[in-house]
Amino acid sequence: MQKIQLGQSDLRVAPICLGTMTFGEQVDEPTAHAILHRSLERGVDFIDTAEMYAVPARKETCGATETIIGNWFAKNPGVRGKVVLATKVAGPSRGMPWIREGSGMTAADIVASCEGSLRRLQTDVIDLYQIHWPERHVPAFGNMYYDPSRETSQTPIREQLEALAGLVKAGKVRAIGLSNETPYGVHEFVRLAEQHGLPRVASVQNVYNLLHRGVENGLDETMHRLGVSLLAYSPLGFGLLTGKYDESGITGPSAPQNARITRYESVRKQRWGRPEALAAARRYNALAAATGMTPTQFALAFCYSKWQVASTIIGVTSLAQLDENIDTWGHRLSQDVLAEVDKLRWEMRDPAI
Repeated sequence: MQKIQLGQSDLRVAPICLGTMTFGEQVDEPTAHAILHRSLERGVDFIDTAEMYAVPARKETCGATETIIGNWFAKNPGVRGKVVLATKVAGPSRGMPWIREGSGMTAADIVASCEGSLRRLQTDVIDLYQIHWPERHVPAFGNMYYDPSRETSQTPIREQLEALAGLVKAGKVRAIGLSNETPYGVHEFVRLAEQHGLPRVASVQNVYNLLHRGVENGLDETMHRLGVSLLAYSPLGFGLLTGKYDESGITGPSAPQNARITRYESVRKQRWGRPEALAAARRYNALAAATGMTPTQFALAFCYSKWQVASTIIGVTSLAQLDENIDTWGHRLSQDVLAEVDKLRWEMRDPAI
């Protein structure tokens, strides 16, 4: 796998990124360390985590994922220098008072969160430090519409950038990024950075898969013109695009009992639990079979084939899943197959947006 440059930063990363939000909830520490080892052996040296992980978010597991990764670094001297490490500062509480109180995310919050991540990760520097979701009220995580009456913003974007600039200047962060962002947010972060000599965002980490192609509703043009890279998360649509729910649905007797949607009611209540999302997934999974690919291969090849995507974030719970996802790297969807995908999207749109 050829390395790609993240935005205009000096970070060069693998086109596949290991997502770790299952570490500390579905995945225990020994298994997580085995996955990390195998990932690095296979050339996936880009690791993404967050202060709020593991997921589903609970007070008891907040920070657990970073701690597991930090313990891996401590047990394996020299490995830290071989990976590009990304983590995220949580935005406003969103019902998680154990992260921070109130509806805002102050400059002091950003600095304190970074210090906490550095301690848990047992490292001196974070390669890519991202804002997990905007401090502003935006349509995200299944909310479709922007509602100005719900705006609670307290910390201007320039103030957020200045806090991040302080971390970069102190040598604690190499580059910065965003997540779950909108075209407006990306434009404003870049505009203010260029106007005031502040760090420029290198990347945006947003959901992108066959069931949720919202990136292509204008954000892709924004990122292309501004030189910002897309990190695509949830390429398998929380498992819907693996085919494992096709026969019995997400709550049927043959649904895998340890899978996230089956196991966690909070996940089923989100966009991935919509009947429309499962119905669309079944159609895409059938198209995968018609092309001679497994649903997992097809869904990942979709992301691997798209010019919009710089690196695809894969989340796994076993070595077998990791190997399958990495093995798919050589697969690409032809223009004819992508045209068939677009026909299905025209019919079903984005049911998990």
